[in-house]
Amino acid sequence: MSADQPVPNPVTAARTAGLLHLGRDGHERGASIRKLATGITGFDHVAMGGLPAGRATVVAGQAGSAKTVFAGQFLAEGVRIGQAGVFVTLEEPASDLRTNLGTLGFDVPDWEAADQWRFVDASPVMRSTGGITPYSLETLAAQIGHAVDATGAERLVLDSLNAVLSLHDDVAVARQLLRSLIAMLRGMGLTIVLTVETPGDPGGGLSRYGIEEFVADSVVLLRNVREGTFRRRTVEVLKMRGAMHHKGDVPFTVVPGQGMVVLPVREPEQESNLADARLSTGNADLDAMTGGGLFRGSCALISGPTGTGKTLLATQFLTAGLHEGEQAVLFAYEETREQVLRNARGWGHQLAEHEQDGRLLIVPLYPEVASLDDHLVEIRAVVDRFGPARIAVDSLSALERLGSPTSYREFVIGLTSFVKETGVASVVTASAPDLLGGASATESHISGLIDAILLLRYVEVDSTVRRALTVLKMRGSAHDPSIREFTIGSTGLAMGEPFPNASGILGRVPTG
Repeated sequence: MSADQPVPNPVTAARTAGLLHLGRDGHERGASIRKLATGITGFDHVAMGGLPAGRATVVAGQAGSAKTVFAGQFLAEGVRIGQAGVFVTLEEPASDLRTNLGTLGFDVPDWEAADQWRFVDASPVMRSTGGITPYSLETLAAQIGHAVDATGAERLVLDSLNAVLSLHDDVAVARQLLRSLIAMLRGMGLTIVLTVETPGDPGGGLSRYGIEEFVADSVVLLRNVREGTFRRRTVEVLKMRGAMHHKGDVPFTVVPGQGMVVLPVREPEQESNLADARLSTGNADLDAMTGGGLFRGSCALISGPTGTGKTLLATQFLTAGLHEGEQAVLFAYEETREQVLRNARGWGHQLAEHEQDGRLLIVPLYPEVASLDDHLVEIRAVVDRFGPARIAVDSLSALERLGSPTSYREFVIGLTSFVKETGVASVVTASAPDLLGGASATESHISGLIDAILLLRYVEVDSTVRRALTVLKMRGSAHDPSIREFTIGSTGLAMGEPFPNASGILGRVPTG
């Protein structure tokens, strides 16, 4: 979404989607609860505006699921918009929290000096020379009340409730304690975030007490699940009493200097004048086959076995824009910058000159250094910062081994949704599983979302192996469906004539 486009109103979106209904009194249900922005990129979209104001939200998850990060960002956003906050730490010393939150770019000491942020370090209250003693709710309430009065706080965090609940073996006593505490805090007009650490999947019971969901207005679940060589984090808004929110798990990651970044799939919002604008593929014959080139703001998939020319087509696509004065980015997952430049020179393209002019950015990324969600965040950050008109991702197949089929599917959907949302013209490549063709995993995942699909295949003819290309799909445009031979030489890709008797040479074609 461009900077000058308005952010969609979540209530309006819900009304349009039929999610809001009129009650007998004529008022819309779900539209009356004011919400506070959390400052967590992407989360407020999932929560349809943020956390309900003046209410209590439990944030539950396993160790390492970013509960404290969530809480810290919620308070930091309040400071940014002029709402002071109080952070009640029941386990971790305030000095450690200052240091840890500082790595996210939060200048907590300065905020404390300005009375915009205050810690209530309650952890020492829980211990005496004789060991752990029953927790004094009155003492905690008095400490919080003093901090709220001194700062005029509107937001409050308690991290973590486990420290209090662990002192009570009787579930009924623990539940009553928590009810009383939340009631006192809500009486102060505060919007409250309470973190709870769960021994396993928070969906199976928010803690070993299983009570927090019954005394809080909203529940947010943070998961930290191992997939392959990485852990994958997801967030789910389990409930939000009386307010609308999106359902299901949404991936997120934690970025140094920024904090949590949630990655929901949004409906693309493009400028209306993009619909008919065409961009050259860099090859006149291929432009003719696609009905005039690729649409601006579209995403095209180039699929084929190794060596068929996928990277070449992506390079020609970027170079065509560079020659028109556009900016472009190449994300290279399988080759170094030097290899990219050398290969391009072999096809007659001097990419180094465009780099020096500041119009081309080559981003070589080794797949295994980050998770799929981290790679998506990196792509989004580069595109937002550099502002290209065209991008190429070569190759998505290098990322397939990083996670489960589900997480990979969510990655490619998130990527294609993002580039459409920004209006950038994009080309992504994917490798077919065998030399003679067949659908790649990426084709199967996104063939229904992609705007254009170019299939490259090897063809065995009279004891020789030749190359074939067809435009399998071109959404919104007539195109030439013939299977054309092509060659690769010192000037790049040259289209030839259609193959006679071409039936069956493309292998399994994806649906969608």
